[in-house]
Amino acid sequence: MLSQGSRFHLLLHSADLLEERLRIQLSPLGVRPRQARVLDALHRMGSVSQVELAREFDVSAASMSTMSARLIEAGFILRTTNPDELRSNVLRLSDSGRALLKDVKAAWREVDVIIENAIGAEDAEALARLTHKLRDQLGGRGPGRGHAKTLAKAATPRKRRRRATEPPA
Repeated sequence: MLSQGSRFHLLLHSADLLEERLRIQLSPLGVRPRQARVLDALHRMGSVSQVELAREFDVSAASMSTMSARLIEAGFILRTTNPDELRSNVLRLSDSGRALLKDVKAAWREVDVIIENAIGAEDAEALARLTHKLRDQLGGRGPGRGHAKTLAKAATPRKRRRRATEPPA
């Protein structure tokens, strides 16, 4: 039986190894794993402000600004004036971003195959169910899911949660 710390370490190490496999899959596409997630969120959310997108990912506006700038420069997302608030901008997928998202999802499926080959289809399905449950129980959710609820809460400021890998403040 593994100790509590060992279980966490194994989960963290496995996640790092899988993210590296994903990075390799995405490299020919010119995007990184987190950028791919932003593209997917924009696909689900449509046109959104950079602030709202940062809130969805639970990152600072500055971090999202840097990531958005790279995706805009690459031509994968577009920044336009918000028709409801002329002093602000909204982000949305470009046609090339939509086309790229198909390749991103194919890369994600390749990583799913890596997992299935490593532990078998049944255990891979159980792992997916358990990690989904863990994420939800820890207060997480996929960016862009529950978007209507996010819009209703947009005016409510929230403290940034400390990541498990960050030292306490």
